Amino acid sequence: MTQRYNPMLAAVWMIGAIVSFTSMAIAGRAVSIELDTFELMFYRSVIGIALVLSIGGGMGKLGEISTDRLGLHALRNICHFTGQNLWFYALTVIPLGSLFALEFTSPLWVMLLAPIFLGERLTVLRVLAGIVGFIGVLLVARPDQMGLNPGVLAGAAAAIGFAGSLVFTKILTRTASITCILFWLTVIQAIFGLITAGYDFDIALPSAAMLPWVILIACAGLLAHLCITTAVSMAPATFVMPIDFARLPVVIVIGALFYDEPIDRLVILGGIIIFAANYLNIWVETRKSHA
Repeated sequence: MTQRYNPMLAAVWMIGAIVSFTSMAIAGRAVSIELDTFELMFYRSVIGIALVLSIGGGMGKLGEISTDRLGLHALRNICHFTGQNLWFYALTVIPLGSLFALEFTSPLWVMLLAPIFLGERLTVLRVLAGIVGFIGVLLVARPDQMGLNPGVLAGAAAAIGFAGSLVFTKILTRTASITCILFWLTVIQAIFGLITAGYDFDIALPSAAMLPWVILIACAGLLAHLCITTAVSMAPATFVMPIDFARLPVVIVIGALFYDEPIDRLVILGGIIIFAANYLNIWVETRKSHA
């Protein structure tokens, strides 16, 4: 099921993921006053099931859904469910810029995991792009100033979960369609959400004021997965993930405008370095595709 190698189009899909994840962060903060992370993941997944069935049915793609490699789907969603819950928790206790910066250690984990699970080459230029990008992240986040509080640890652990999810997604795209992957994403995570949110038989319902935010989270989350799944089917995971660094400067500006989170010169410098790392990675892969 792997699509034609096309790094530039993969980069466009990742821009869609950036917009989706940023929207989800804003909505996640809004609903955190009513719903815990497990409840949020449950409602998000239930809405996601309806979206996948509606859109997939309208496009005539529901026949692509199969139970092949269901164990791998489950493993992928264990990684993502764990990472996403940690991410939603950290979202409420540390600044947006700090959370996204910690999350962006994920490409480094992908670079370590991809040669083991995907057989992708870990080239010198890919390593250089990752290191340069991570230096930019450190300039923005400055973890020495945050300390190792629970929010920081949750954000760092979420990055590992997302990396595992990305690697297993890449494996699945070799044999499964995007519709199939998104279907099992929503179904399996709805089951996980129901178990974790309902173990005490007390699942809160979103109020009328919060329901639009929950729907936005579900739509943005599903769209983000569609974008990432499509992107990794078109280019190596070690190329796709560093593009997500561009989300950091965007969310920092949003944090400053809406949550009074400060911007300083080191943040701007870090954003420039992150952009340079992404440009290097895209340039290398584009030359490779034209070789």
